Amino acid sequence: MRTTRSLVAAALGAVLTLLIIPGTASATETYPVPWTLGAALPAQLAAPGGAPPGANDWSCTPTEEHPNPVVLTHGLGANQTVNWQTFAPLLANEGYCVFSLTYGTKDSVGTPGVYQPGGLVPMEESAAELSAFVDQVLDATGASRVDLLGHSEGTLMPSYYVRFLGGESKVDKYVSLTPLWEGTTLLGLSTLYQHGSLIGLDPVVDGALNPVCGSCSQFLQGSDYLKNLHSVGIFAPDVTYTNIVTKYDELVVPYTSGVAEGTNVTNIVLQDECGLDFAEHAAVAADPVAAGHVLNALDPANAKPVRCVLVTPLGAAN
Repeated sequence: MRTTRSLVAAALGAVLTLLIIPGTASATETYPVPWTLGAALPAQLAAPGGAPPGANDWSCTPTEEHPNPVVLTHGLGANQTVNWQTFAPLLANEGYCVFSLTYGTKDSVGTPGVYQPGGLVPMEESAAELSAFVDQVLDATGASRVDLLGHSEGTLMPSYYVRFLGGESKVDKYVSLTPLWEGTTLLGLSTLYQHGSLIGLDPVVDGALNPVCGSCSQFLQGSDYLKNLHSVGIFAPDVTYTNIVTKYDELVVPYTSGVAEGTNVTNIVLQDECGLDFAEHAAVAADPVAAGHVLNALDPANAKPVRCVLVTPLGAAN
């Protein structure tokens, strides 16, 4: 009787796992995949600024099924540790060579060995860091191109690398979580900044802001950074783009800033695909519904249906 009960319990557990984690877990997975932002804090405390599970194995050899290493680029104020506790192990379990970096730190912001946020320098400078990192990945793996997976600033910053620093020949697929190709109008800041520029106050604002966050004004709709990108076109013809956005994004305003037209661009609004997905800006980085779309974007030849599950701003519901 106990054996029968154990078998039933095991079977129910397996079914629940399949329902909660849509098409992402396997019997041979090496790394646990947490579907919650809560995994970030203990990981940061255990290894401040360290690579997330499954990332930065410099001996990794790409397979025939997944020939492109995947480079992960975090969002503003995050680092590789806190941003990628879900996607790094997920992709490693799927057989990808996964690499991540923390870019754009400032010595004057944060505490080394405790927490030092990234993405704070002007995005042109961070793009140069990314360029050097991609070259390092290509040299180590012998691959000819990488795929990019970015979140928030990590979607917008790499565009400068692709368009201005020679990245187009080195990037194959460019997958973006909560992108903001048109910038954000959060709290009306873009309007205030533009009005201030008209009366010559932008040097004052930049002088106060840049010592802490040199990239912050670049996110605003109408910024010089965005104008520069749009002058040559955000999207490179030889790169395949996938934009994954959420209607509940409280930082990218409007969320449709991440939606764009193009023959090499696919747009996915999470709630159009799954009405149970309530993930906001940060939570998309631990969203199993978004993860299903990411896996399909990276391997479209083997795309699978993405299951719709309940996702809260704190992560997937159990």
